[in-house]
Amino acid sequence: MFYSVFKSVVLIPLLRWLYRPRVEGREYVPDTGAAIIAGNHLSFSDHFLMPVMVKRQISFLAKQEYFTKPGLTGRLTAAFFRGIRAIPVDRSGKEAAQAAVDTALGILDKGELLGIYPEGTRSHDGRLYKGKVGVASMALKSGAPVVPCAMIGTFEAQPAGRLLPRLVPITIRFGKPLDFSRYQGLEDERAVLRAVTDEIMYAILKLSEQEYVDTYAAEAKAALRGETAADRAAREWGTRPAADAPHPYPDDDRPAAA
Repeated sequence: MFYSVFKSVVLIPLLRWLYRPRVEGREYVPDTGAAIIAGNHLSFSDHFLMPVMVKRQISFLAKQEYFTKPGLTGRLTAAFFRGIRAIPVDRSGKEAAQAAVDTALGILDKGELLGIYPEGTRSHDGRLYKGKVGVASMALKSGAPVVPCAMIGTFEAQPAGRLLPRLVPITIRFGKPLDFSRYQGLEDERAVLRAVTDEIMYAILKLSEQEYVDTYAAEAKAALRGETAADRAAREWGTRPAADAPHPYPDDDRPAAA
């Protein structure tokens, strides 16, 4: 009820009036049944602009920090993300990460839409970064098609660190659904997961026409801060993770335990 009321009364009138976003390929989002919408992630406003232009409800994976910030603002933020059925992604350990994956698969099992950003974090410079294989794992385990999506203009509207967005033209472009049924039974094969993820990212790249960077966005950000891989692991996990700890966005080269 919260999602429907907030979307129809606040989001749709406000965002359509402010941005007048252009939508291309909306017919590729299925009217019924499970599907994964996989998009590039350029701005905090992506969470609002893309769902506004899709009739069906989309449940997104969202970082745990949106649910745990202190103070009144933190409580309001957490209430909002719970209201729109966002799924918190907790990197504190194996069980917490698996719980997020199980919740996401449960949404797909019910024939609903799941939204995911395969890059795992917002792009800090507007380029498209290497996708993490969590999206492939969910697609193969659920059997759901993957609809690639490109947000165009949201980086210019509200890059990371900018509180109030600029009013610039926004385009939301959906592509033809990708079917990975040919890989049925191979959802635990690392090479298959990598191949599926790269196919999804290439579809997003064609839609967005961004410059592609063959490294993870989190690693690129860490490099800008001068962090080592071990430093990044300690910051993200609170301690160095166990070597077998899964994550909804698993890295190919996540640091092993000391």
